[in-house]
Amino acid sequence: MLVRILYGSRYDRLPHGQRAYVRPGERVIREAQWRLRLRRAPVTSLPDYSGSVPLGEIEEFLACTLCGEERQQPLFEPTGGKGWRYRVVRCPACGFLYRNPNVRPEHLGDLYAGSYSSFLTGKYAAQRRRRYELTMKAFSPVFEDGKGRRLLDFGCGAGLFLGLAEELGFDAVGVDLSPDSVERANATLRTARAHLGDPEDVPEIAAGGFDVITLWSVLAHLPRPLDDFARFRRLLAPGGVLLVLTVNANSLLLKAYGSRWSGFTKNHLMFYSSATLPVLLRRTGFSGVAFAPHFGDAVEAGTTALPAKLRRRLVTRIRASDGGNMMRALAFADQEALERWGAEQKAREL
Repeated sequence: MLVRILYGSRYDRLPHGQRAYVRPGERVIREAQWRLRLRRAPVTSLPDYSGSVPLGEIEEFLACTLCGEERQQPLFEPTGGKGWRYRVVRCPACGFLYRNPNVRPEHLGDLYAGSYSSFLTGKYAAQRRRRYELTMKAFSPVFEDGKGRRLLDFGCGAGLFLGLAEELGFDAVGVDLSPDSVERANATLRTARAHLGDPEDVPEIAAGGFDVITLWSVLAHLPRPLDDFARFRRLLAPGGVLLVLTVNANSLLLKAYGSRWSGFTKNHLMFYSSATLPVLLRRTGFSGVAFAPHFGDAVEAGTTALPAKLRRRLVTRIRASDGGNMMRALAFADQEALERWGAEQKAREL
C-alpha cells in the first residue's frame, strides 16, 4: 500500500525484479524495513525451536552450517504450488539464512526424482544458455579457451552447460542426482559425459585434477556445503577455480518481498550472500574470491525494454548496493590461481 501511494502506477510496466532498484528512495525504505524485521524477529534456542515446528519425514533440524550457532531467528515461511511450504531462519551470530528443518542428505535425491529434466529444457534451456554466456563473460578471460583444460559441472542437469563447455574446447564431465536428466544429457553430448550419483563413485571424477568446477544454481541445493566444498577444493588442480551462480540472500528483492522472494523455491535449502559465501570458502581451504554484479540477463544482453535512463539507474544502484538478485562468484583454489586470474577479477584473499 505504501509503495502504491508513493509511486502510483508509473513503474507498473517494469518487471518486479527491476522496480525496487529504479524507484526513487525505495532502496532506503527496504533497507530500513529489513533492519526493523531483524530487530523484531525473536531469537530462540534450537531445542525450543524444534519443539514448536513440525518435522517432515525426510527432514532434520540444524544448527548454523557455517558457524555452528544453535540459536535460531525465524524469518520467513515460503509457500508454493502443489502445497509445498518450509521455514527459513537466520543465524543471529553470522547472518546466514537457511531452511530449518532441512532435508537430510541421504534424501536429497528425493527432490529430483521423476521428470525433473522437463524443468531444465524448453524455454528454460534458452534462458539458461544466455545466463551461462553472460556469466562467463563477466569473468573473462577464465572461460575463453578450454583447450587442454578439465572441467567438472557439478549438478549438470540435462547437460546444457556441458554442451557449451564442449564448444569452448574443455575436456568436460558432469554429475547429477536426476536419472532422467543424466540420460537426456548423454543423448545429446558428443565428447563430454554426464554421470549419475556421487562424484566419489566415478573414478575419472574422484581422481580430481580439474582446472574449473562449475555450480550453476546448485549451491542453494546442498545440505552439507562444508563437506561438498572441501571435496571441490580437493578435486581442483593447482591454479584451479570454482564458479558459483546462486540466488543472493542480500538481494534488495528479498528485503522487499520477504517470503514471496523468487529465491525461495521448492528445492532450495541454503541462501548465501557476499558476506557468508567467503566464510564457507575460507573454512574449506580456498584462497580468494571475486564477485561480479548481476544486473539481469536482458539488461546485460542489451535486449531490455527498460528506458536508458532507468537502465543506468539500475546498474548504478546494483553496483553500489547488493550486487543484484543473483550472486556470481569465482573462488580461487590457491595462490597460483590468484596470481593467474585474480588481478583481472579484482579478487580478494580470504
